[in-house]
Amino acid sequence: MAVVKIPYSKGFIEAQFDDARLVGVLESKAHHYKPEAGEQELVKKALENPIGSPRLRDLVKGKNKIVIIASDHTRPVPSKIMAPIMLEEIRSGNPEADITFLIATGFHRPTTKEELIGKFGEKVVAEEKIVVHNAFEPEAMVNIGKLPSGGDIVINKLAVEADLLISEGFIEPHFFAGFSGGRKSVLPGVVSKVTVLANHNSRFIASDKARTGNLEGNPIHIDMLHAAKTAKLQFILNVVIDADKKIIKAFAGDLEKAHAEGTKFAGELANVAAKPADIAITSNGGYPLDQNIYQAVKGMSAAEATCRKGGVIIICAACNDGHGGEDFYEWFKKAESAQAVMDEIMAIEPQHTLPDQWEAQILARILIDHTVIMVTDQCDHSMITDMKMKVANTLPEAMKMAEEIVGKDASITVVPDGVSVIVK
Repeated sequence: MAVVKIPYSKGFIEAQFDDARLVGVLESKAHHYKPEAGEQELVKKALENPIGSPRLRDLVKGKNKIVIIASDHTRPVPSKIMAPIMLEEIRSGNPEADITFLIATGFHRPTTKEELIGKFGEKVVAEEKIVVHNAFEPEAMVNIGKLPSGGDIVINKLAVEADLLISEGFIEPHFFAGFSGGRKSVLPGVVSKVTVLANHNSRFIASDKARTGNLEGNPIHIDMLHAAKTAKLQFILNVVIDADKKIIKAFAGDLEKAHAEGTKFAGELANVAAKPADIAITSNGGYPLDQNIYQAVKGMSAAEATCRKGGVIIICAACNDGHGGEDFYEWFKKAESAQAVMDEIMAIEPQHTLPDQWEAQILARILIDHTVIMVTDQCDHSMITDMKMKVANTLPEAMKMAEEIVGKDASITVVPDGVSVIVK
């Protein structure tokens, strides 16, 4: 019997699988990577040796308003480590700098004070200026141009008014943007809902270029990069983390060049070959990414890449924060089937994109070809069944349900952390 630990909430589900049925365990090499230094030293080294850019402490000289775009509560970015080091670097070059952290919530709900403390630590929250972006506040936005796809770039005024705009974040595979990090801090991070809607349209989401691990020709990435350049995002600090959310590598410097180096490193670690199976079991990497169904679609997409058509995807995700988007939920609750959701979304013109339709589109794509069983004991199960999925309290219960669909001898592939891999 093979024993596999699957991240769930703030812990793990330990599961045993019959060797004869288990065809593969797909894991990112990042989880076994041995970093060359400790977390703080890696960040300091990256800031001391920026890629394609002067040092941050030199860039800040003569700059008064400095805005640092930071990830929100849904991302496991180790800001407690990164933020103090960035602040020290900035103030070593400009002690009088007026610094504001702008929280990149994108289309998510606002980050709470408790979540900010959990992210930054009490000292940073007590002593620094922090503004939580809200994509639904038009009075806080300004139009600065057009996306290549034709949509307006409407962005938080704080970002535009900055004398120097920088960002912190992390790089991991992303199921339609290719990779997170870099330009994504701006779009969708700190733009208006109108810009997010324009970028996340059904035709872009349906593109075979808008897939995990791919930036080349990816229409969503092209829009995002243009928005970040237009906003003058001048310097980034991005890290790559392992399964324990520890920093294993850091990249700092120019928006494009530093991000390219980071995605190359992350991609080499994340690439795994698909092992087609009747049942694919995965997770969303545990807390904080498994707090809602919306985010859990990412993990499902990794399982989709290795699960046979007509097979069963089992995803372990706490979803203690609910569905993650009322519009996302309503797409499925109101529809007769996943196919009906897909048909309705594909009929929507790009300029009329609706909130959360992109996540609904990807979930519908997965559900059309697979049965999805969600394992959770932390949310209302009726919410999951409303969304055309099945639900179980435990993994053994989910396995029993899956075997009733595809047979007791069905083959199994496990992707312990679905958001950390690029399944080829």
